[in-house]
Formats: sequence, structure tokens, C-alpha cells
Amino acid sequence: MPRSQNALLQRLPADARQQLLAHCELFELVLSAELSTRGRPLEHAHFPIEGFLSLVIDVDSHPPLEVGMVGPETMLGSELILGGGTASAMGTTPWRALVQGAGSSWRISAPALQAQSEAIPALRALLEACLLVRLHQQTLAAACQRYHLIAPRLARWLLMSQDRSRTQSFHVTQEFMALMLGVRRVGVTEAASQFQNDGLITYHRGELTVLNREALELRACSCYTADKAIYKRLITAER
Repeated sequence: MPRSQNALLQRLPADARQQLLAHCELFELVLSAELSTRGRPLEHAHFPIEGFLSLVIDVDSHPPLEVGMVGPETMLGSELILGGGTASAMGTTPWRALVQGAGSSWRISAPALQAQSEAIPALRALLEACLLVRLHQQTLAAACQRYHLIAPRLARWLLMSQDRSRTQSFHVTQEFMALMLGVRRVGVTEAASQFQNDGLITYHRGELTVLNREALELRACSCYTADKAIYKRLITAER
């Protein structure tokens, strides 16, 4: 796979993509590494090539909760175009970005991204679309957490993780899944066990394999399809 294979980068005209990549560097996404800290300015933006990130929020003394996922289909740091520099309040985030799937990304400094977004109109349009997608998807996620049962939400989360890992198998613990869904571990254990008994997945010592994706999609809540529709409408549709 060419190392520029990030979906957003691939949507840029070739000359604009090369201009942007000239200001980027390859960066290793190390499992569990923290790429941004809540309330602090973003220093870099990332265009994942392989691997993916979880955006998690901490509220008081409660465990962290996932409010978004970033993989090779999008990027981390589109909000930087709203601010006038890394010290701007617009450059801070309410969440932490944690590497959930190891891989690599194209990393660019905040000032360089801001400068290139001004120099490349197509890039700025994509970053604005990314912001809008995140707004829609996080609103949907809030409703999903409130109204949908654990098993459909877990199926959705597994599908989202597989989409971004681009592989049938990936490493994840039941404790981590429970944290990301904001539920007790026993709820995830029961749902995952049912999926395994029905032949949808296999799970052993943190290694999860999706065996029947079509059946898993049928178990997922409607938010999975809605989430993909939002991305397609705002990013991949002809503009």
C-alpha cells in the first residue's frame, strides 16, 4: 500500500497532495500512546495511514469514555483551522487522543497545517468537511449511548474498529471495550460471549477476530449505518 494512502490525502489533487506531504513527516503510532491532552493546544495534526485513534473524554472521577474514532478515513486536528495558532483556545481539545490500533501517520505541525490550509483551498474544504462530520457523528454517538442497548453498541464498535484496522483480527481487551462504551465489563462479556456462541466472532486473550461481518452488521444498532452515511454525504460525495 502506498504510504500516502489516507483517504483524505487521496482526495486532494496530486499536486496539492505533494505540496502538503512536503511539510509532513512519517510518525509511528505506538499502541496506547497519547497524541493530545485535554485542554492543551494541539501541536500536531495526524493523517493516519495504518492504525487508528480513540478520542476519549474524562469527566470528574468517572472512567474515560470514547466520543469518537479516527482512522485512515479521516484525520486528527482539523479544528486547528479555526484558531490563529497553537496557543489559541480554538486549538485546544476537550478530549484525549489515544492510539487504539498501532500503525503510522503523516504528521504535520499545527502552524504548517494552518499555513497549508490557506495555501491549498481543496485542503481547507476537506478540513472543514471533517469538522462537520465529527460534529454530526459525536451528536449521533451521544444519542446512541443514551438509547441503544449494549450488544448493538458493541457490534457497532467492533465494526468501526475493523473498518479502521483494515484487518479481520485485532487486539482489544474486554476491559477496554467496556471503558470505551461507558458500561460495566460484565455487560460487554455477556454480549461478546453471545456473539462468539453465534459464530460472529472469536475472542481469546485479547485477540478478537470477526468471523461473520454480515451477521455482525445485522446485530449493530442503526448508528453504524447512519455514521457511514454521514461520512459519505459530507466527504466522499461529489462536491
